[in-house]
Amino acid sequence: MKLSKLLFGVVACTLSAVPLSAFAQQPIVIKFSHVVAHDTPKGLAAEFFAKRAGELTKGKAKVEVYANSTLYKDKEEMEALQLGAVQMLAPSLAKFGPLGVKEFELFDLPYIFDNYAELHKVTQGPLGQSLLKKLEPKGVTGLAFWDNGFKSFSANTPIKVPGDLKGKKLRIQSSKVLEEEIRALSALPQVMAFSEVYQALQTGVVDGTENPISNLYTQKMFEVQKYLTLTEHGYLGYAVIVNKKFWEGLPADVRSQLEVAMKESTTYANKIAKEQNDKDLEAVKKTGKTQVYVPTAEEKMAFKKVLAPVHVKMESRIGKDLLQSVYKETGFDPNKL
Repeated sequence: MKLSKLLFGVVACTLSAVPLSAFAQQPIVIKFSHVVAHDTPKGLAAEFFAKRAGELTKGKAKVEVYANSTLYKDKEEMEALQLGAVQMLAPSLAKFGPLGVKEFELFDLPYIFDNYAELHKVTQGPLGQSLLKKLEPKGVTGLAFWDNGFKSFSANTPIKVPGDLKGKKLRIQSSKVLEEEIRALSALPQVMAFSEVYQALQTGVVDGTENPISNLYTQKMFEVQKYLTLTEHGYLGYAVIVNKKFWEGLPADVRSQLEVAMKESTTYANKIAKEQNDKDLEAVKKTGKTQVYVPTAEEKMAFKKVLAPVHVKMESRIGKDLLQSVYKETGFDPNKL
């Protein structure tokens, strides 16, 4: 990231942080940056939060949403938040491992959650809250978990069994767990910014990728991927975070009102996530450009068995006790596949 861009953001943030008494009529501006389209679950929830924040604070706070990497790319946004150039993000959970909070990588483990109900036992319970608190030493306050959906593999050749991905270059987020997942399939992991994926697929730099359907559809990856298999092998969701210093410096009444807006937005986000992905799956089918395949129970189990060893390999990195706590909540046991 160009230093000048970040410094400009920091200066702008500093000016906006001048004591409120000096600008009695000026709203507190909260820049909310994210990297996906506005009509995805995250994009819609961000707009909902902006609306409710303005209403509940009666204009004292103004949330400006920057979608589709228009403000910062996913490689840049975390640094921008820590520097105060942007106040709010909703990065995917894979982003927190590189930040140094490796416990979040549990969400990248294949098949650790079979459905939203199992997931919510973690994200909406004590385990989820304890994970968010681990962000505070990084200068970040975690506010909520927002759902997207379950990832499936796409490529330009059919995918029915794990061996069909052998030797394929597959785009992933930066995550040690995801790297291990792709290697377990005898494929080649390619870490790449989300905003670069379409062109990489189009030009053959990568052969395929893994995404929730909403991301595949809104980024028009169906134009450059002939086959999609609903493996639903991994979860992709987000943590809504703010710059800790900024958040704690807000007037108490405004912060409380924003917390209410966030609670409402989280309910909304998690309500529409599955609906949006289901809707986008039908839209992908209607394009006629991507053949959608639903694996049989036997074919899906083959993927589970190939990917189960990833849990064992990543146990020491994520934390054995934490994983056991998650398994207890969900009933998953990689040793029994």
